[in-house]
Amino acid sequence: MTNLKGKIAIVTGASRSKGIGAAICRSLANAGADVFFTHWSPFDEMSGNGLDQEFPNILCEELRNIGVNAAHLEVDLSSSESSSLIMDMVEATLGTPNILVNNATFESPANFRTLNREILDMHYKVNNSGTLMLSLEFAKRYEKAFPERKDGRIINMVSKGPDPNNLAYIATKGMMIAITEPLSVGLAPIGITVNSVDPGPTDSGWINDELREQLLPLFPSGRIGVPEDAARLITFLASDNSGWITGQTIKSEGGFLGK
Repeated sequence: MTNLKGKIAIVTGASRSKGIGAAICRSLANAGADVFFTHWSPFDEMSGNGLDQEFPNILCEELRNIGVNAAHLEVDLSSSESSSLIMDMVEATLGTPNILVNNATFESPANFRTLNREILDMHYKVNNSGTLMLSLEFAKRYEKAFPERKDGRIINMVSKGPDPNNLAYIATKGMMIAITEPLSVGLAPIGITVNSVDPGPTDSGWINDELREQLLPLFPSGRIGVPEDAARLITFLASDNSGWITGQTIKSEGGFLGK
C-alpha cells in the first residue's frame, strides 16, 4: 500500500461527492496524507453538475474520520490573489505542502461559431494562469521550506481530443500538457516532479444513458472509467515510489479507443 504519512497535499476542485477531486482526496487520505482541498460553488451552479453547499464540510469530516488532518477553502482560481491565498491557508491550517494536484477546471462548451474572447479568457484564467501561478507559488515555498528534500509533487489533470464543441477547454488543457515537460526540468533541481494525468472519459456524474451507450463500446475492458481509477494513479505519482517519473503525460483511460 502506498504510504503518504507525513505528507501534506493540496487538491483543487473537490466539490462533488462523485467528482474526481473528491476521489483524489479520499485516496490520498487513505494513504496517510493530510489534505487541503479547494472548491468554487459558482462554477458548480453554472455547469449544471449539481451544487451541494454542504458537501465540502461533509468531505472534510470524512477525511478526518480516516485519521488525517483536513481543511478546505472556497476560492476562485481566476483571481490573481488565489495562489497566495491558498498557500497561506494551507500553511496556517496544515503546514507547508509537498503535493499539489491541479484538478480544478473551467469548462464551457463552445464551437467555432460560439467561441469568443470572453469564453476563451475564462478558460485561460482558471485552467492555465490560475493553475500555473499556484504551481509556481507551491514550488517557491517548497524550495524555501525543504531545501534538502526531494519529495515534491505537482500533478496536473489534463484532457485532449477532437471535440469541436469544446474548443477552449481542449486548447487550454493542451497548454498544460505542453508545459509539463519544461516545468519538470525547471523544478527537478529543487526536488519536485511534474506530471500530468489524462483520465479519459470518466463517469463522475455527467454521463447520461445515451452517452453511456455511445462510450461503452470504446472501452475494451467493458466498463467506463470511474473517478477512483484516476485517483489511484495520482496517489502513486504523489508517493516516493514515483520519484524517477517526471515530465510525463500519462493516459489512465483503460485502453479507450476514442481519440
